[in-house]
Amino acid sequence: MKIAVAGKGGVGKTTLAGTMARYLADQGYKVLAIDADPDANLASALGFTEEDLKGLIPLARMKELIQERTGAQPGAFGGIFKLNPKVDDIPDAYSRTRNGVKLLVLGGIPKAGSGCFCPESALLKALIHHILVRRREAVIVDMEAGLEHLSRGSTRWVDAFLVVVEPGQRSISTAWQIRQMAIDLGISRIFAVGNKVASEGDRRLIEEGISGIQVLGHLPFLQSIIEADKRGLSPYDLDQRVREEVGKIVESLLQLVNP
Repeated sequence: MKIAVAGKGGVGKTTLAGTMARYLADQGYKVLAIDADPDANLASALGFTEEDLKGLIPLARMKELIQERTGAQPGAFGGIFKLNPKVDDIPDAYSRTRNGVKLLVLGGIPKAGSGCFCPESALLKALIHHILVRRREAVIVDMEAGLEHLSRGSTRWVDAFLVVVEPGQRSISTAWQIRQMAIDLGISRIFAVGNKVASEGDRRLIEEGISGIQVLGHLPFLQSIIEADKRGLSPYDLDQRVREEVGKIVESLLQLVNP
């Protein structure tokens, strides 16, 4: 199962991506979690410690690796570089593993104007394509809202695209924008997950606001999730309710993509 998760900043998409990866690992799946958000926080949602992450550098900042694989200096906009660099060894060589989940941190692609393409972008997009097409494991991708790391060539291998929505008009508006970007990339199976739901009114606001997008479930507003963030822990380890609700969402998704 290859799943991409996106949403407005602060909406809780990283919490969902991390807890989904943990749940799948607990169910016996081989899991690769990809942090494709420049504001990288997926490690803590997975339960990695600072000690686990010592020396880990996002791939987009690994200048020597980028030059070796693409033949061009990072940041060389408009130059000549390989569009199909070697990437098959990267997931195993540059990842860290904890709680049965392998984590790969991509980092942000620098932007020098609309429509730019650079060696970093070529490497990361080739890597995502390889992972989605060739790797035989469950893959959870924590995306940024702009979907920068996805390309039309790789999205046909995405089994489902999840948009995380909190009860608020800005989040609902962003959800529709992300949905349209996903459709433009050729993704057809798009679902939503509500988050920070504290009442039936919150649930209705989300479901009515994104009417037309199938909602897989809702995560409640829990103080334990806030506490986990403060302590740098995974909410999956702090609260059984999180494990139960995420489990329901994943099982619903499995039934839809693998009937």
